[in-house]
Amino acid sequence: MNRILIVDDEAEIRESLEEILSEEGYAVSSTSSGTEAIVLLRDAPYDLLLLDIWLPDRDGLDVLADLASLETDDKPEVIIISGHATIETAVKATKLGAFDFLEKPLSLERTLIVVKNALEARRLRSENLEFKRQLTLETTITGESVPAKALRQQIKLMAPTNGRVLIYGESGTGKELIARAIHSESPRHDRVFIELNCAAIPEDFIESELFGYRNSAITGGPAEKRGTFERANGGTLFLDEVGDMSLKTQAKVLRALDEQSFVPVGAAHPISVDVRVIAATNKNLEEEIAKGNFREDLFYRLNVIPFFVPPLRDRKEDIPSLAREFLRIFGREYGRPRVEIAEDALDLLKQYPWPGNVRELKNILERVLILNPHVHRIERKHLPRLVYRTTGRRSDDFSTLQQAREAYERDYILRKIDECHGNISRAAESLGLERSHLYRKMKTLGISIRESVS
Repeated sequence: MNRILIVDDEAEIRESLEEILSEEGYAVSSTSSGTEAIVLLRDAPYDLLLLDIWLPDRDGLDVLADLASLETDDKPEVIIISGHATIETAVKATKLGAFDFLEKPLSLERTLIVVKNALEARRLRSENLEFKRQLTLETTITGESVPAKALRQQIKLMAPTNGRVLIYGESGTGKELIARAIHSESPRHDRVFIELNCAAIPEDFIESELFGYRNSAITGGPAEKRGTFERANGGTLFLDEVGDMSLKTQAKVLRALDEQSFVPVGAAHPISVDVRVIAATNKNLEEEIAKGNFREDLFYRLNVIPFFVPPLRDRKEDIPSLAREFLRIFGREYGRPRVEIAEDALDLLKQYPWPGNVRELKNILERVLILNPHVHRIERKHLPRLVYRTTGRRSDDFSTLQQAREAYERDYILRKIDECHGNISRAAESLGLERSHLYRKMKTLGISIRESVS
């Protein structure tokens, strides 16, 4: 429900507007004081302010100026009310951000139209601000570790160029985030960013996804389709998991990169484009070349600027800031804007090896938030049993085979208990053990009942 604040020194106008706007479904408050209006606006969010020019304690334009100086993006739209407005006053109010004017005596029909238009304008402005916030989040490298700082420095160096970039990194490290950050700091930042996951497109369709088609080349489909190269013209094309592209498709991509043109499937003439290509892979492409799975000439075209994204286990000092950032994002998404995380929970997160990298951390924190809808402080007990595992330890971390075997058994049992949501009977059945045998095994391996169900 939209909230409206009426500021007018005439009681009859305030009461009349309150009644009319309340009947239209708005939540309405009113005051005769400009000073009190600023206090109300600081204390609670309003979507619209109906502001009279002549007020007993101060000029309405001074109130508008104070509102303009408030350090917040969540300001209301302002409609000025006046029976003595001049062109000079109107110009000044417009410069201070007023949406429109209403002249006294007020017309009911015009008042409702202007109010509706002002609220729609504010809605669009709020959506635009939120879009910009999300875009900033999507291109921000969070953390103050040496690897995180190095990532930001590399982006600043390579983003202003048109050089092709090949991003290496394990799954879940944030290769798409890096690609978007490069695009956002490049001269093409105001043009499109198009992503294509090469591993997600079936071989029969990837050529048409890349280059499009004409003249009903696809049976049952539309007459023509613009491919990602064409849609990315002037901007950036991100080819994710490029190592999964077939040799046949690689040859056509190579030609498109060399010539900056291509022929859509079923078309007679080539289309010229200006596209910066950023590619990413979780494979060792040099090994794939040796196996005959990846073209060496395409590798050298893409690998103009190599970029290595470190796994999360190599930047664990960034886990607290990443965790807090994800909780802010999901808290806002689920209507819980102030969710904190305890230090002992952060310590536990820093001990886990994160085989799924940043994506796994993000998914786990979203899961914790969903499963604990009334918790405003995430503690160690709220974290899933998964993060208690020691998976990821190297073989040289153990002095004997027995230690290595026990570590593996401990991890495996905890994973099964986690999959069974803490139900020991179901976990025992899944492991092919008697319940009493599982309890003895847990005791031997140092798995407490509290740990297994927390």
